[in-house]
Amino acid sequence: MSKKHLLIIAVVGIASMFLATAIYAGKTVPDCVKMENEAYTEHKKSVVMFSHKMHVEEYKAGCGECHHDAEGKPLNELKMGDEVQNCIACHSKAGRPPKAKKGEPTLSTKEKMTYHAYAIHVNCKDCHKKANKASGTKAAPTSCAKCHPKKK
Repeated sequence: MSKKHLLIIAVVGIASMFLATAIYAGKTVPDCVKMENEAYTEHKKSVVMFSHKMHVEEYKAGCGECHHDAEGKPLNELKMGDEVQNCIACHSKAGRPPKAKKGEPTLSTKEKMTYHAYAIHVNCKDCHKKANKASGTKAAPTSCAKCHPKKK
């Protein structure tokens, strides 16, 4: 093989490494995710800073613990950096479901799950309660102030 061919192979190899790095870097998940959404113009409580890294690395939570399909089945086959939809893509109504007025029927759980804040809180709190039961502790927060620290 000539020096020219070796040079071309080296340049293509280096370019491929840079391209692969750029693709990977575009799909990394931040260590901490600010659970903020454009659907809300204001928040009554502070916005949750979700530690993705801590949940995955320390608590060994699988992707399917939070990410699910349209039927609510866990997306366990996801890998770190895979594209996922924002929760509000399916839980499309901002806020919580309205409380039923006296004499009116209450919403079903399925109807309530169309509300973004309701769905998120159910998912997080249920998982935290399950983790606390398994560990015999109250380490995983289930009260508002633990996840939503006071605004400064």
